[in-house]
Amino acid sequence: MEPLRALRGFRDLLSPETDIFSYIENAAKEIFKVYSYNEIRIPTVEMAELFIKSTGETTDIVEKEMYSFIDAGKRNIALRPEGTPCVARAFVQHKLNLSGKNSKFFYIGNMFRAERPQAGRFREFEQLGIEYLGNPSASADAEAIILLMAFLKKTGAKDYFAEINSLGCSDCREKYKKELLEYLKKNASELCQWCQNRIEKNPLRALDCKTDGPKLSLEAPKLSLCADCSTHFEKVEELLRIAKIDFKVNKNLVRGLDYYTRTVFEVKSSALGSQDAIAGGGRYDNLVKSMGGQDTPAVGWSLGVDRLAILLKDTITLKNNSPKVFVVCADKNAFNESFKILNDLRNGNISADFSNFELSLRSQMRSADKSGATLALIMGEEELKNSSCSIKFLKSEEKQQEIPLNELLKKTKNILNKENHP
Repeated sequence: MEPLRALRGFRDLLSPETDIFSYIENAAKEIFKVYSYNEIRIPTVEMAELFIKSTGETTDIVEKEMYSFIDAGKRNIALRPEGTPCVARAFVQHKLNLSGKNSKFFYIGNMFRAERPQAGRFREFEQLGIEYLGNPSASADAEAIILLMAFLKKTGAKDYFAEINSLGCSDCREKYKKELLEYLKKNASELCQWCQNRIEKNPLRALDCKTDGPKLSLEAPKLSLCADCSTHFEKVEELLRIAKIDFKVNKNLVRGLDYYTRTVFEVKSSALGSQDAIAGGGRYDNLVKSMGGQDTPAVGWSLGVDRLAILLKDTITLKNNSPKVFVVCADKNAFNESFKILNDLRNGNISADFSNFELSLRSQMRSADKSGATLALIMGEEELKNSSCSIKFLKSEEKQQEIPLNELLKKTKNILNKENHP
């Protein structure tokens, strides 16, 4: 019988990968606290309509990648492909605009997209992100970018850089759509089938196409900003310079979701190859209102934890999770005392482990060696008679010692301190 396996594009995470993920999550929570962002935990399943209306009917996420299905209640539901629409929905549902507090949120959780699996891209993947709702100022855009760069610096990531652009307001975009549509119609025969099918629905989508986008970014008409959008973007640049953030303006940068307005940005790393984006985001001033809420300006970003983990894999030193002590029972009559020692160590905040006290001494010592522990505490017939415990050093040539049980916790701590700080 063939053993069951995880579905393609899904995978189990084991140590040390889980350690890297935990390291990233902890770094995120620490830096988010400094910037006064509060955690929000959003549902894994939402109504599919939420993502269709917000993300856009002609986006790749909705057209090709969203895990949606009809449930037992005849509802069209979806596994969340991203976090921003969920946070915006929660903001409206819980009337968070009336809280009187800064509406600054962060989330960490798994997302789902039925895209082709490749290096650093899975059908179930972890994202972390931030959303700042209620502030129309360029300072909010700048803060979001500064926070992203501060977080990456905190993780120890290297070789990353920021690119920014402005997509303008609704008026800028409507004017640009007409110019772009005219160009695309003239060159329709050179476009891929997906772009040909959605020219009329959303011509801007072609700029984000993986097939046609690179060519269009060079040859298609360029967006011209109105005076207000131009001033807003210039202020973002000025504030980033004040914060000493290295960035460059990329006029060809287009985020692939319909809700973005004005400032958009991405952070990339050349170490990731052609799929070089680690994180991205931007301003989305119309999303909350489109969900039935009040007119609420907002800005945010999300980051792929899987992709960042690839960057950090060889650059950070993770905390050693091996137990400090491994308890070994060398005599069946010492079973209960060995178990008591194990619990006393843990209650004394010393990490300790064991295998099976009923196995042979040789087998237990083999497990002790593999555990990575510094010390093995051995309870046998003689130790039981003497109310003592033998300490064997697993990582040094130091001679085995025998310690009275009533001093075991104190002396074990002293020995471990010496081993860690020789």
